[in-house]
Amino acid sequence: MPDSANRFPVSLGLLGLLFLLMSLATVGLRAQDFDPEAEEGGNSSGVHFDLEALSHVPELFPAEDMQVDGVKAFFYEGPVYKGNPTRVFAYYGVPPLVEGTERGDKKLPAMVLIHGGGGTAFDGWVKLWNSRGYAAIAMDLCGCVPVGTYGNWQRHETGGPPGWDASFGQLADPIEDQWTFHAVSAVALAHSLIRSYPEIDADRIGVTGISWGGYLTCIVAGVDQRFKFAAPVYGCGFLGENSAWLPAFETLGKDKSELWLKQWDPSAWLGRAKMPMLWVNGTNDFAYPMDSWKKSALLPQGSRALCLRIRMPHGHGAAGENPEEIHVFANSLLNQGKPLTIITDQACFDDEVRATFKSETSIVRAELCFTRQSGKWQDREWETLPAEIDAKTSTADARVPADATVFYLNLFDDRDCVVSTEHVER
Repeated sequence: MPDSANRFPVSLGLLGLLFLLMSLATVGLRAQDFDPEAEEGGNSSGVHFDLEALSHVPELFPAEDMQVDGVKAFFYEGPVYKGNPTRVFAYYGVPPLVEGTERGDKKLPAMVLIHGGGGTAFDGWVKLWNSRGYAAIAMDLCGCVPVGTYGNWQRHETGGPPGWDASFGQLADPIEDQWTFHAVSAVALAHSLIRSYPEIDADRIGVTGISWGGYLTCIVAGVDQRFKFAAPVYGCGFLGENSAWLPAFETLGKDKSELWLKQWDPSAWLGRAKMPMLWVNGTNDFAYPMDSWKKSALLPQGSRALCLRIRMPHGHGAAGENPEEIHVFANSLLNQGKPLTIITDQACFDDEVRATFKSETSIVRAELCFTRQSGKWQDREWETLPAEIDAKTSTADARVPADATVFYLNLFDDRDCVVSTEHVER
């Protein structure tokens, strides 16, 4: 890429102008969607969470027939549903002690784990974080308990409202009886519970969620400011603009759709989030497309990192639970680990794109990710080309094909962790 260093500072070009206009639009988006007058624990639609009540440690109840090896199973007190008390099922675990050692006074970092649609509390997810040196709690958020094989569940008599897509049909109910209100409250109560344990360092707790759990993580980040960081996987806001639920909103009709989006779309809450956030997604995600995902990531007030892998599978298990980037992000904030690479700047000039970065680990490769297609995000084919890394200037740059419709850069460190620039649409 000869002379690129000399050309970058002097020529904006059409692509650079486009990027500038997109950046200005982003500033307007922040100002429009974040309402500074909204009461703490609430948003501009009038939805309000009682943060004082949610900070109280919930009562525990036994779940003797639900025990599994390596973790504790129990119920805890949930929000009231239609005038009746509820109970939330959960698994909790701590890292196993090495034989012959004691934990002593050293307190543990912890994770709160939010499952997605079709899921429940997963003991295997708790054990994964236990193996990394973290305590962890995973709670069910659809009024269910797991049964039989991994991922199966059934409703129990003290559960709250049914979840996920069922929430679209609950708008006539009081806000306190709607699923999103219950689920966010149950997450905050689980956080209060785990913070109360003597083995836990209350200042070192993060939250991550998958799919609908990522959706909830976005709202939780705007409600419960006690978390040290949040890492939504797939889930994002602006669901009424582009998402897998556009047919559901069409069925609801304009008025009900607008009400649901004002109350429960994450874009109504993300502007209040102040903690660092890691955003994990795939280019072809069927539920949460890249345009809505990017707009969501730009809303929070805290720092952010993007991890956008080409055709990342969608699901629980290895797909959504195991990305090493989440582990590294947690370690950097809770365990004094080396952080993910930080993109400090990105720019587009003529037919080139450049990222400036800061990294405490070696950047071993970089790639230009691009598509030549338009239309539905999940149907587009993606290609990659090597990007050039200049270690002296801490930059990565690449020439963009003339017919590319969308592009961005991925930087990989020596842990095979990827950090992405914001994507640019031509």
